[in-house]
Amino acid sequence: MKRKIFLIALIISTSFTAMYAQVQYKLSTSKEQTVNIAGTSNVHDWKMTAVNPIGEAEFGALSGDNNVPKTLSALSFSINSKSLKSGNNTMDNRTYKVIKSDAYPKISFKLSSAQISPVSQNKFTVKATGALTIAGVTRTVVLNVKGEVKADQSITCTGTEKIQLTDYNIQPPSYMLGAMKVGNDIDVSFALNLQK
Repeated sequence: MKRKIFLIALIISTSFTAMYAQVQYKLSTSKEQTVNIAGTSNVHDWKMTAVNPIGEAEFGALSGDNNVPKTLSALSFSINSKSLKSGNNTMDNRTYKVIKSDAYPKISFKLSSAQISPVSQNKFTVKATGALTIAGVTRTVVLNVKGEVKADQSITCTGTEKIQLTDYNIQPPSYMLGAMKVGNDIDVSFALNLQK
């Protein structure tokens, strides 16, 4: 009788562990990763693209019902501040100065909590709360992310987050004796592919 109870407990424990096992993912090196930062000025809109972002995540096992992860227990992501490129060296150097790239070479996000909601087969959304650090200042943000499990079991995450420069103690810069003024509102958009 004791052996039977032990076997039942072992089966339940194994099933529970399998159900909630965390799977480590990292940004794929074989697929393009896109992180854009875009804004406005009184002269023209502008956009910069980050090169070689670094990131990893821990998703729960995929659900048998709709093939999406049940949980997201960890997520960290960073870019090198000086990897941001606009195609204009003058603008790039001005940006590095404004965001204090020499003193704070990384822009990073670290997850504190997440809620996953299935949408359809292979697709889900994530409400990800975490700490976004820019120019040495950290603020709590909520990212609304769209996720999709691909045929190769990689996971693609896309989203856009609006931030304000002044939230990170960055004063929107002006140039040419004030003839050009950069707006305070910034859009951060991303399309990332994570693989096991």
